[in-house]
Amino acid sequence: MKILRDYLDKIKPNVEKGGKFHYLHSTFEAFETFLFVPRTVTKKGSHIRDSIDLKRTMFMVVVALIPALLFGMWNVGYQHNLSIGVDASLISNFFYGFWLVVPIIIVSYVVGLGTEFIFAQMRGHEVNEGYLVSGFLIPLIVPVTTPLWMVALATIFAVVIGKEVFGGTGMNILNPALLARAFLFFAYPSQMSGDKVWVAEKADAYSGATPLGELMTATDKINLPSVADAFFGFMPGSVGETSTLAILLGAVILLWTGIASWRVMFSVFIGGFAMGWVFNQFGANIYMNDVPAFYHLILGGFAFGAVFMATDPVTAAQTNTGKYIYGFLIGVMAVLIRVLNPAYPEGMMLAILLLNVFAPTIDYYIVQSNIKRRLKRVKQIAA
Repeated sequence: MKILRDYLDKIKPNVEKGGKFHYLHSTFEAFETFLFVPRTVTKKGSHIRDSIDLKRTMFMVVVALIPALLFGMWNVGYQHNLSIGVDASLISNFFYGFWLVVPIIIVSYVVGLGTEFIFAQMRGHEVNEGYLVSGFLIPLIVPVTTPLWMVALATIFAVVIGKEVFGGTGMNILNPALLARAFLFFAYPSQMSGDKVWVAEKADAYSGATPLGELMTATDKINLPSVADAFFGFMPGSVGETSTLAILLGAVILLWTGIASWRVMFSVFIGGFAMGWVFNQFGANIYMNDVPAFYHLILGGFAFGAVFMATDPVTAAQTNTGKYIYGFLIGVMAVLIRVLNPAYPEGMMLAILLLNVFAPTIDYYIVQSNIKRRLKRVKQIAA
């Protein structure tokens, strides 16, 4: 590593102000700080110093996503071979999915980082680190059959409209990865819904519908997957969203490292279960009556959204009390949308985006409530 450090120090004057390639300073800085912790020093005042910076935080989120990615690759192959009646090996299933998922990841990173670099060079700013996670999330929340040009278009939309117009990482009000999925859902609905998009090269006679898709069309009988299949993820769906077990492994990593908020994560699950329970008690159709509340937590993208999307520290509520309210409402809204709106069988995407918008409002009223309570306390002491 010392050789690499020395080489970077040697070429660094060329990209600094007055250097031959000064216009590439933002690009050089991005690669340098990705490899090494920045040598930034404080000039005055007292500061809290920590060895964990934003890049390393983003890297830990990527590590937490790996279990969902690996299972998703295997499941892509498994669903394909299941649809054509082939009993393939674990390795065969995995590599079938691997060759389909990796191009989506490459397109997501190349297009997304390319867009980030262009904006950084134009503005003369540092390259934002937030896309390290967004570039990993986007391939996991889309169907494996999504055309690569659509992935590229959605990625550009998410980076430009979701981040750069607000000032970049840390300033955006909406989760960029979810914004990419929302763009695809509304711009190209045939590629993001229905029975044909979830299984790669499936046989014509094979349904390929997700459990949530089947629930929305059920009229007299509910065909739920077993609890084991739903929990382990042996069902069609987006690449990284089917396995609750793999997602919970990522949750353990995020909570153990202190990167994600347990308040948000816990509240989302509680909110979803509570709304499902209410429907079970007062349901008006078979969906409300026959789907146990806990099933909502292990079907579709609910667990993935709760662990990796709702906990985004930029777009979530910032106050502790606000995090409970924010997470609970996401869980409630996700199940509410699923059950009551046939056009959106998933629900989690819209619920998180909606609460992203209202997160600052939640924090505002929590802060104002604290201020009023403290002023009242001061007046009582003075009296």
